[in-house]
Amino acid sequence: MEKKFVSVIFYIHNDGKYLNDFFENVIEKIRTNYENYELICVDDACTDNSVDVLKEYAVSKNCSDAVSIVKMGSYQGLEASMNAGRDISIGDFVYEFDDVQVNYNADLVMDAFKVIEEGADISIVSPSGGNKLSSAFFYAIFNRYNQSNNKISSDAFRIISRRAINRIKSISDFVPYRKALYANCGLKAVTTYYKPTKKKQSKHEKKAYERFNLAFDSFVYFTFFLEHVSTAISAFFLLFSVGSVAYALWDHFTNNAIMEGWASIICFLSFGFFGVFVLLTIILKYLSVIVNLIFRRQKYLVESIEKIGV
Repeated sequence: MEKKFVSVIFYIHNDGKYLNDFFENVIEKIRTNYENYELICVDDACTDNSVDVLKEYAVSKNCSDAVSIVKMGSYQGLEASMNAGRDISIGDFVYEFDDVQVNYNADLVMDAFKVIEEGADISIVSPSGGNKLSSAFFYAIFNRYNQSNNKISSDAFRIISRRAINRIKSISDFVPYRKALYANCGLKAVTTYYKPTKKKQSKHEKKAYERFNLAFDSFVYFTFFLEHVSTAISAFFLLFSVGSVAYALWDHFTNNAIMEGWASIICFLSFGFFGVFVLLTIILKYLSVIVNLIFRRQKYLVESIEKIGV
């Protein structure tokens, strides 16, 4: 059995129907392969029987002393909740399960750890293909304009060394999008791909605005995408301005019968929009520098931390 101490953090939000499968496959693999471990369940305002299922499992397997339940003060969302779980973890290596639905062979739990033993600080397990169109679009744009050579994609779970956690904590007290920051922290990250054994069920609880805000924040923090968009719009208005001037000169020398002052107004407006978007590009550039120097710090609200065995 492995001597390393590992923390296993898993997120639940009304996931009671998936937990038994998760425990029987993933957690049992942890329990039978590690001498020292802790299980940290982050309860993000569950209203179903998720916590009861967890407690029943802990009692039946006589591992209550190793289980902690982080109860969020209100619905906080995945990223803030997993930050709360990570901050109380004490393991040399940390497993992060953002979703307790299992569509992979449980042997990957230990295969991913072998990657860590071979020298990686971040070991990621990802399905091969099968992304939603919106997710595929987001990852394509993010990876195209990302500031790091590491790519991100949908993943099932990941393992992070304590060195990686210390590195990201030195960047920011709060991690707005862990997956992106892990890719940009400069440490070695290795991805293991697998073929899904089944299709995950859609979880309607996840709010659309939460996904949109996360995507937008990620573009601001970790990519040059918005700068490129602003530059492209500026270039468009520049070309439009040049075309308007050319048209105005052509109109002046050919004496075409068009509305008086129309050409000059169009020239003024096009140059004006060009100037606005150039200024916006400069502002975005300065903001990106500021974000790189001082990461935004946010807080999460934890109601209580319960040790089942106490």
